[in-house]
Amino acid sequence: MDNIKSFVCSSPERLDTFLAQELDQSRSQVAHLIKKECVYVDEKLVSRAGVKLKENQSVRVEFPEVKQAEALEIDFDVEIIYEDDELLVINKPTGLTVHPAPSVKEATLVEWLKHKGIRLSTISGEERHGIVHRLDKGTSGVMVVAKNNQVHQALSEQLQDKSMGRYYLAVIEPPLKDDITTIEAPIKRSSSNRLKMACEPNGKEAKTDFKQLYLSKDEKQQLIACKLYTGRTHQIRVHLETKSRHIVGDHIYGAVKKDDKSERILLHAYELHFIHPVKNEMVSFVAPMEQKMKEYIEKKFDMEQVYEVTKPKFIIDSFNTTNS
Repeated sequence: MDNIKSFVCSSPERLDTFLAQELDQSRSQVAHLIKKECVYVDEKLVSRAGVKLKENQSVRVEFPEVKQAEALEIDFDVEIIYEDDELLVINKPTGLTVHPAPSVKEATLVEWLKHKGIRLSTISGEERHGIVHRLDKGTSGVMVVAKNNQVHQALSEQLQDKSMGRYYLAVIEPPLKDDITTIEAPIKRSSSNRLKMACEPNGKEAKTDFKQLYLSKDEKQQLIACKLYTGRTHQIRVHLETKSRHIVGDHIYGAVKKDDKSERILLHAYELHFIHPVKNEMVSFVAPMEQKMKEYIEKKFDMEQVYEVTKPKFIIDSFNTTNS
């Protein structure tokens, strides 16, 4: 992309809408560009995305240099489920943080992606790494990563319009009472505990469906499937807490027993499907459970039944028949 581009507006229009069309970018990316003082209208710097353009006004964009952070050394690898020229589908291990932050001392998934050479630059100069949706540090499972900005935009739109399907497996206690439980409650950062999220009226909308799969041998725990409609931080855990349920191994939400022998939170992103942005066909991916989670379930549950109820088609059909 050239460092400077100029356009002429042919009819009255919002600045961000006009540039999004001309640059083939999202309005949010254009808003970042305006915020970074890179956009001029009739040679005057503008600071608001909602400026109304008049007919024949000229718009100039000065693109900033792309900032590339140095990749750190990493001493781990991540299972690749699928890869082509456009995207990467991985099985994220538990204990791996997705994004770097001041509080994160160890290498992250982003560092691993840098190591693989996946670097996406935005029009506003920031570097990003194709992360379309994230998983909490303790959650394992399937994630899709875009290799270019166009695919990133297309996948993000599927995430927003809920055409991207995401299904999780979890072991909870005590068991749910209903076969299908739908929880629709807004989520925000807890005002009493900064480590937690909470359901509060002024939070962001969030919706989860929960499906009973199978009871443990002692009937005290339950394997369930979870269908996400939104992707808020800790969403599954927070919504379960509203029903006084918690995921085994979760030491933040719910009442955790001292005899809890799980070495990790038993929450796994199991199945992901979406329309491939280039092939234009539905693709589906399943992430095998990590060994520790699998071993726990093998001890507590009848595995012959578990294999039957964790078939992806069975899980997806179970939710679809409820018309949730």
